[in-house]
Amino acid sequence: MATKVVMEALSPTMEEGRLVRWLKPEGASVANGETLAEVETDKAIMELVARGDGVLRRQLVAEGATAPVGTLLGVIAAANEDIAALVGGATPVSASAAPTAQSPAPAVAPAPAAVAPVSTPATVAPVTTTAPEHETAASDGGRVRSSPLARRLAAERGLDLHAIAGSGPNGRVVKRDLDATAAPAAAAVTSVPVAAAVPVRAGTEYTDIALTQIRRTIARRLAESIGPVPTFYLTAELDVERVSEMRKAMAELGDDYKVSVNDIVLKATATALAQHPEVNAHWLGDRIRQFARVHLGVAVAIDEGLITPVVFDADTKRLRDIAREVRELATRAKARRLKAEEYTGSTFSVSNLGMFGIDQFTAIINPPEAGILAIGAIEAKPVVVGESVVVRRRMRVTMSCDHRVIDGATGAKFLATLRRLIENPLLLVY
Repeated sequence: MATKVVMEALSPTMEEGRLVRWLKPEGASVANGETLAEVETDKAIMELVARGDGVLRRQLVAEGATAPVGTLLGVIAAANEDIAALVGGATPVSASAAPTAQSPAPAVAPAPAAVAPVSTPATVAPVTTTAPEHETAASDGGRVRSSPLARRLAAERGLDLHAIAGSGPNGRVVKRDLDATAAPAAAAVTSVPVAAAVPVRAGTEYTDIALTQIRRTIARRLAESIGPVPTFYLTAELDVERVSEMRKAMAELGDDYKVSVNDIVLKATATALAQHPEVNAHWLGDRIRQFARVHLGVAVAIDEGLITPVVFDADTKRLRDIAREVRELATRAKARRLKAEEYTGSTFSVSNLGMFGIDQFTAIINPPEAGILAIGAIEAKPVVVGESVVVRRRMRVTMSCDHRVIDGATGAKFLATLRRLIENPLLLVY
């Protein structure tokens, strides 16, 4: 019996994917569970596996092409099986042409995921979808095809799905359609989902860089944050002299005990969050969810932007365990090899630009999280200690707070706890 190969939702927020490359050619034997292709999702490059045994009879989507979730990519069947009924209505999708010229992208702001211009993805050629249609009942007895995410967002934003034209498979309403309805001005900008840069022709004055899947998601996610979320900022300057001394002492014990300042800040942040569940929280529209466990998102810079892998139960882990885990996650993030469960589920996030010499910055909250901590560079400064002026190493941190969840005094108390932990780092190993 023939098996359809479809564009699967390989991450929780994925609505479309780019087929990076086929790992099996047409005519190759395929076993159930064997890797067929690599797909670029909105977060990473993932493996697409076969769901049946047989021969890969047809490839309907070319390498480099982008297609919505549910799109028929290929067919696995016996060598002599008739597959005409499966592929007859499908339109092969080729790699997209170069994008049309646009104005250069605006400068981006530091964030857990950097801001890019909001755009509406160009639609791909019509194809047959094999995924079950998601429908919403209408008051007149009709049905509106829509994705679960689109239905939830429509309810939150008070939008009528019947009044929105769907651009998904078979006219299904997807999230980008709601975004275009909510912000029609942004919908005027279009792009083609190709990862490579467009070559500069002689005489042109600029280069257009087409959006990758991750950059497209970054733009969409942060547009949801900076506008709707009522954000305020709290900045504190912390003394890290003892942190530096503790790092040096640990390094003298051997390589197994080497940790970075960032590792210590992560441990201190997680410990403070465990003591302040009102900050370790999500805004869910009709309620606030406070978490008993601390899952810390750590912003990691990659070529396409930033991604936030998660250190789960960070408050319960030892410093050197956090150091090792962060290094491993960062390595896989830069190779685009993170699994979906490794970059989802954070309860709070931290973004550090101190290593780039940035003294202070504000990071953009990653909804539904209620806050994010931005870490600046360490700088030696003259400060008053007692009645003397001495040189001490200092570091500025800025907390972005969703005012719907975190009040000013709440955020200040959290930062006071963080200050106590960082300025007395032996508390982190007690």
